[in-house]
Amino acid sequence: MVTKGEFVKYSAKWLILFTVLVIAPLLLASIGHGESNRGFWVEFGVALGFVGLAMMGLQFVLTARYSKIGAPFGLDELLQFHGQAGYIAWGFIMGHFIILFAADSEFHKFLDPFVNFPRALALSGVILAITILVATTYWREKFGIIYEWWRATHGALALIVVFVGTVHIMQVGFYISELWQQIVWVGFSLAAMGLLLHNRVWRPMKMKEKPWKVTKVEEEVEDTWTVEFEPVGHEGIEFSAGQFVWITIGDSPFSLQQHPFTISSSPDEENIQLTIKELGDFTSTIGEIEPGTGAYIEGPYGNFILSQSASTHNIFIIGGIGVTPTLSILKSLRDRQDQRKTTVIYGTKSQELTPFYEEFKTISEELNVNMVHVFEEPPKGWEGETGFIDEGVMKRNIPEDFTNCEFFVCGPPPMMDVVEMTLSEWGVPVYKIHSERFNIA
Repeated sequence: MVTKGEFVKYSAKWLILFTVLVIAPLLLASIGHGESNRGFWVEFGVALGFVGLAMMGLQFVLTARYSKIGAPFGLDELLQFHGQAGYIAWGFIMGHFIILFAADSEFHKFLDPFVNFPRALALSGVILAITILVATTYWREKFGIIYEWWRATHGALALIVVFVGTVHIMQVGFYISELWQQIVWVGFSLAAMGLLLHNRVWRPMKMKEKPWKVTKVEEEVEDTWTVEFEPVGHEGIEFSAGQFVWITIGDSPFSLQQHPFTISSSPDEENIQLTIKELGDFTSTIGEIEPGTGAYIEGPYGNFILSQSASTHNIFIIGGIGVTPTLSILKSLRDRQDQRKTTVIYGTKSQELTPFYEEFKTISEELNVNMVHVFEEPPKGWEGETGFIDEGVMKRNIPEDFTNCEFFVCGPPPMMDVVEMTLSEWGVPVYKIHSERFNIA
């Protein structure tokens, strides 16, 4: 479990380390630099470039899927931070070009193909690459970009930016003129880029040693399926209820079609189950998977687990397919006859489209669970909550004194935004709110 002191201490260390790594290139460039000052705006523009490139390099660290880096936030939170940091890095790098071009016309030659065609092509390519990278990430669904192609181009474009940026610094050599400085810069860039190869090559090689196969595919409700996986020739993986894995369906782990899904089975069950809703791309064909199909699983990841809670009353506020980590946790409590106090507020469109409705009913009767369903379209005669999960629903089903409560939030982003904002306005400490968003891929 994570206490307030541990959370604050770790958060501070993490933030300090990230900040130090971001500004380290500036410190490196200032050591032994004897050239004359070129004016505030030129120096400021150069500084933005150094910081932006350092942030791009650190993006490879944030996506390397090292659980210890993300604790106690969780890998999903770390990947959310990765997305926000990417937008900021784009701003720094674009600011680098814009400010230098505005400060001194002499810098225009860097993009002039008649002065140096390879350099102009490479730097123009960087501007285009990082802009495409950010735009396709922010508007991927709007543009209708297939996830697998986005994932492939995402890493390639980032690699181009870091590689060309490093070469550009070496060629200019104004601040990195000493050999040892150049070695440090190149080493930093190679390490960052090596993490991409680690994720895309080394991890699949390790996964190939531990294959899985699909044993069962069942439709829970319309457009929602549970797929069961069995380890082949190994003991499987150990995980905590509420965690997620990356899954690759097929005969080879070297595939662009790798997707994160939360485990919906209990850690005490022999096989692993994933419950998946058809939302487009890969998930639209999930019901067509045949038993016996090969698969590869990477993980587990995530901190959406009860061991993170130090409270006597745990409250789950979930919506739609966000039910999966909560289902795994409740199954685990049932398997271990754990009678800790639990409240589940579960929002869905209707009773007919609520996965595991009967199972939740059985679990709530066996354990100390208060199950609250919120239906957008309630059945005839329904006397429970209706509409959407909002502050009113929360007030009616959460104790007025919530000092001994801990909150777990998972579901559609609009619902999560409302819930998280409400809890924040109520004064619930951030370390007592555990969130998992399903748009981390």
